[in-house]
Amino acid sequence: MPKIIYEAKNFTNKTLAVIHQAEDIIIEYQAQGFSLTLRQVYYQFVARGFIENTERDYKRLGNIISDARRAGMIDWDAIEDRTRYLRSVSSWDSPQSILGAAKESYHRDLWESQDVRFEVWIEKDALVGVIQGVCEDLDVPYFSCRGYVSDSEMWQAGMRVHEHNRHGQRVVMLHLGDHDPSGIDMTRDIKSRIELFSAYGDFEMKRIALTMEQIEDQSPPPNPAKISDSRFAGYEAKYGDESWELDALEPSFIVELIEESVFALRDDDLYEQATNEQEKGRVKIGKVIDQWDKLF
Repeated sequence: MPKIIYEAKNFTNKTLAVIHQAEDIIIEYQAQGFSLTLRQVYYQFVARGFIENTERDYKRLGNIISDARRAGMIDWDAIEDRTRYLRSVSSWDSPQSILGAAKESYHRDLWESQDVRFEVWIEKDALVGVIQGVCEDLDVPYFSCRGYVSDSEMWQAGMRVHEHNRHGQRVVMLHLGDHDPSGIDMTRDIKSRIELFSAYGDFEMKRIALTMEQIEDQSPPPNPAKISDSRFAGYEAKYGDESWELDALEPSFIVELIEESVFALRDDDLYEQATNEQEKGRVKIGKVIDQWDKLF
């Protein structure tokens, strides 16, 4: 875990206390296999009563963490910017090395024999890292909405629903979004447009987070709902003038929500059979690797 000193810093005792609190939170989540965004670290500070839930406190915490990383006090790998990253082309040392990678990545459609298909849609690109692991483990596609989704992507989703229906499978889309005027409306919008583009196919839109029941149970810190949002009046009439961000939920809680939804409808026997067939394919690729020097 890289802690590298780039700049010498003289921190006050008060600032050092904040750095140690951040480090404790980071270590706690690394033990669970999660790295966090700055926003998620901030919400952990708010939830634990370390700071107030204000934009000023958010910016101050961000500055402290930035200084602490440069001073070699916080792991550079511990906090991610999931919206910006370098893209590159893969390269290999030898044909055997790419075959080895192919063996591990060889993948069958594990849901082909099921009567249901899942997709997970999440409002924020910054939270893809939270759902990626569980979705890939479950062989469930996942999608970052990044707010309201374009008609192009909605049409593609409608075509997927149509194609799965054609093969006798219904589609369940699990949606996770903020509990605010637009975040609530996005679930309605996705459902409405996919119904349109799929010609009202066999499709269910299921909002699994955030819900008011979860807010009452998990007690994430509230924010003022945006009065400038055109959907504010309707939201306020139903929920009041507070809103809540998905980022404030524990990552493990989000993972459990997805697992529970999928396990409730998955035929485990069929899934195990498909997994076994996949492993047989990987064994065959391994045999080719073992015989490489004899073949060439």
